[in-house]
Amino acid sequence: MTAESGARARRHTMWPMRPPVARGLIALALASAVCAPAAASAAPEGHMTWAVHVSLAPTWFDPAETPGVITPFMVLYALHDALVKPMPGNAMAPSLAESWSASRDGLTYEFVLRKGVKFHNGDPVTADDVRFSFERYKGAGASTLKARVAAVEIVDAHRVRFRLKQPWPDFMTFYGTPATGAAWIVPRRYVERLGDDGFKKAPVGAGPYRFVSFAPGVELVLEAYEGYWRKTPHVKRLVFKAVPDESTRLAMLKRGEADITYSIRGALAEELRRTPGLTLKPTAPTFTEWLVFAEQWDPKSPWADRRVRLAANLATDRKTINEAEYLGFGSISASIIPRDFEFYWSAPPYPYDPARARQLLAEAGYPKGFDAGPVATDMVYAPTAEALVNYLQAVGIRAQVRAMERAAFYKADQEKKLRPLVRVGSAAFGNAATRIEAFVLSSGIRAYGGYPDIDGLYREQASELDTKKREAILHRIQRLMHERAMFAPIVEPAFLCGYGPRVEESGLGLIAGHNYSVPYEDLRLKAR
Repeated sequence: MTAESGARARRHTMWPMRPPVARGLIALALASAVCAPAAASAAPEGHMTWAVHVSLAPTWFDPAETPGVITPFMVLYALHDALVKPMPGNAMAPSLAESWSASRDGLTYEFVLRKGVKFHNGDPVTADDVRFSFERYKGAGASTLKARVAAVEIVDAHRVRFRLKQPWPDFMTFYGTPATGAAWIVPRRYVERLGDDGFKKAPVGAGPYRFVSFAPGVELVLEAYEGYWRKTPHVKRLVFKAVPDESTRLAMLKRGEADITYSIRGALAEELRRTPGLTLKPTAPTFTEWLVFAEQWDPKSPWADRRVRLAANLATDRKTINEAEYLGFGSISASIIPRDFEFYWSAPPYPYDPARARQLLAEAGYPKGFDAGPVATDMVYAPTAEALVNYLQAVGIRAQVRAMERAAFYKADQEKKLRPLVRVGSAAFGNAATRIEAFVLSSGIRAYGGYPDIDGLYREQASELDTKKREAILHRIQRLMHERAMFAPIVEPAFLCGYGPRVEESGLGLIAGHNYSVPYEDLRLKAR
């Protein structure tokens, strides 16, 4: 979400609280003008198949466990729905909530739910489900949200009120975008009957597609839910096949075994671009990838020395990585914060200077380098990790790639089990504060440590209502991150995907900043 789009969303939705009659008129106008359901369309037909770059995990079927990355939203946009979420042309589109309002003092947010909306099992979507979904949420941003929300109150079956402990200008950024999954709603009675584990095996949501079957490590099958409030999906059946190998994904696209394939890079992406009948589709998600120095807080580790961390930054040829992996469609990065995020600070770029890197290592007491151990990564981005390892070894930092299946990697990373180096990426939505909350704060869901002064500045900005003052504090945090070389930012990648000749609308790029083929109800196959 850019600063401009974020400002548009706030201007459009952050209404002062008014008497019930006036507030109702605002809600009606907002619902009618922005998100009235589309006229009924023809019954869904046909099927669309994806060759997906990761092994789908049942944890991604449950919004409560979203870990601060975009991957689970590949599934959530199909199975589930949120009160508010990004949609084409709107960074915070009313969804299960037809409207919302904020009190003048910034302490209360009230959401009005659409009437007549049902989960796939026929249960109505109610304010009770909203409160239940928030209370069970434990993913990225959960500690921040729950520390700042005093209560979630059910006004009536279709109206729910969030009361904050103090004004918090980022409430809707944390709650109403895929920075977290807290606004995605699940059916209380169904979840309580099955339990959390049972719900992952047979998920029920309020999204445009319902669960049919899941074969772990093989495929996920979904079918159109014709009662979806926004519109009836055009495609009847969606099939997501887990295909970790890039060359196999491309071969499936060529043979017509897949209609869309995710994450094709390097020489294979160039081959896709040259293949008649196939279309290469680069998108620019809110995506950054970087190297984490997980032992920088351990005084016995070489990584505790800023000079060593700076050497790793100077050893990395980011331009070559971007050209080799992303055909130059990505952007060189000196920050873990995407440049389109609100409150982004443009950090000075790191030059590619291996000679200076070797000099810094010698000054730090490692003239012959040192054995650094593994660089952990999810296997999709193993080629990037391999490039990093080669650059590090060239200056004397001897490391090896440890590639892991994505769900296992995320779990180990959240449990802080990966050391000493971790290649991390995130395409989660939000702003600079949401990215810092997850990856930089001492308490962050994906942070291996932190610094007391940064933690203090973060708390200060979180309550600051003056936008310029908030920006100055967040810029100061980002300067400290850069000065301390907390991370080795690599690139803001392009997400290179492809689709075949049967596809009329792939969904790729429809939602600004989103990786995947969303919204699913807008996808179309070509007429036969």
